[in-house]
Amino acid sequence: MRPRYEYGDSVRLTRNVRNDGTYPGLEVGELLLTRGATGVVYDVGTYLQDQLIYRVHFLDKDKTVGCREEELIPADAPWVQNRFEFRDKVRVRCTLKMDGEVIAKAGDLGEVENVLRDGDGGSDIHYNIFINGQAIEIPEVALQAAEPEEQTDEPQH
Repeated sequence: MRPRYEYGDSVRLTRNVRNDGTYPGLEVGELLLTRGATGVVYDVGTYLQDQLIYRVHFLDKDKTVGCREEELIPADAPWVQNRFEFRDKVRVRCTLKMDGEVIAKAGDLGEVENVLRDGDGGSDIHYNIFINGQAIEIPEVALQAAEPEEQTDEPQH
């Protein structure tokens, strides 16, 4: 098991990082850093002898966080920031069909369940959303942000 990154390498997060209980002073599940944040590797260790863990210092946030290798890409790799995050309310821009049946009409309200991207932080961003009782994958270009007052409403079922 050889590390992809070494001491001093600049890296970027590809996922949001939440406190798993090892970051002092914050509640478990509290957001520590958002995807796209950049930092510098200053230590590499292992967890359960089969996972590499990188200790990364994020200078802008003055936080040091343990990151798994699959959560990191080189800081200078191509990167496009996603527009939406987990639990954001969104509206679809077009009618959506599955097996010829309409499952959502343009303007219907849904909720982001997951952010998906191609390869190493590439520009092909998709989301798993829950809309009208369906869980579907949809490209970012087909979504728009819900109005601020809608952010507290439940998605239509």
